[in-house]
Amino acid sequence: MTGEPSVSARRGDVAVPNRVRIGADRAATPTTPRVTPEASREPRREVVFDIKDMSAYYGDSQALGWTTLEIYRHIVTAVIGPSGCGKSTFIRSLNRMNDGIPGFRVEGQVLYHGHDVYAGATNRVEVRRRIGMVFQKPNPFPKSIYDNVAWAPRNLGMRDGLDGRVERALTHAALWDEVKDRLRESALGLSGGQQQRLCIARALAIEPDVLLLDEPASALDPIATASIEDLMHTLKHRYTIVIVTHNMQQAARVADRTAFFGLDTTGAQRVGTLIEYDDTQTIFRQPRDTRTRDYVSGRFG
Repeated sequence: MTGEPSVSARRGDVAVPNRVRIGADRAATPTTPRVTPEASREPRREVVFDIKDMSAYYGDSQALGWTTLEIYRHIVTAVIGPSGCGKSTFIRSLNRMNDGIPGFRVEGQVLYHGHDVYAGATNRVEVRRRIGMVFQKPNPFPKSIYDNVAWAPRNLGMRDGLDGRVERALTHAALWDEVKDRLRESALGLSGGQQQRLCIARALAIEPDVLLLDEPASALDPIATASIEDLMHTLKHRYTIVIVTHNMQQAARVADRTAFFGLDTTGAQRVGTLIEYDDTQTIFRQPRDTRTRDYVSGRFG
């Protein structure tokens, strides 16, 4: 990707990278990127996601409550916490991946470069093009390696220079050298780690701005996991990365910032909630909340 997001001279009209709009913004007037108090100790960074008092529901059941944080450009942000605390709900809400679940709804705001992702006029296809996602288990299509990577560009009409696009995506996913001589072979013949990197290449083929990774290494062996982690260190220079992981050591190795989610049990329901969000070293070495300290020290979770 090239260039910074442009800002229109008209009040309330913000363009996303490459000047492709995702829809109307029902949020307030765009401003200079804000920095949270925790981030004030760090170099000023561009805000990609500005999440304001977000709650998520499945029917009458609240899964996630009152979440406010900013996610910054070109860093890896890890989301950690015990099972059932809303980590996957949170990350899937960033690109509206939960929309197909009956009864799912979001309250509050999820702003992406100033656009409200859940505004009525927002184009969900464009949201998912800009904000790609890779899931927990590798899910290659029963097609050739080439056709897996080319599938989304073809469907979005991005057919010019398709061979080069496929090669770039596989190169960025650190897979090109391993598969360049067998692009027409079935993707199902790849190893588990290779399949996951192929899924990353498939997401990168449409040149997203953000890459969401929902426990991408949980089904992989240690060698394949190390390969995925090395890949994240490389990719963050081109993309903004958000990763959900149960592996705290992995979060400590790959993330620049970490959000710890826990469960609020004070009401009638157990609701996932953001407990603490800071740079990763602070979360693991000097957390401010005792719940964070107990979790990262292994006392529960």
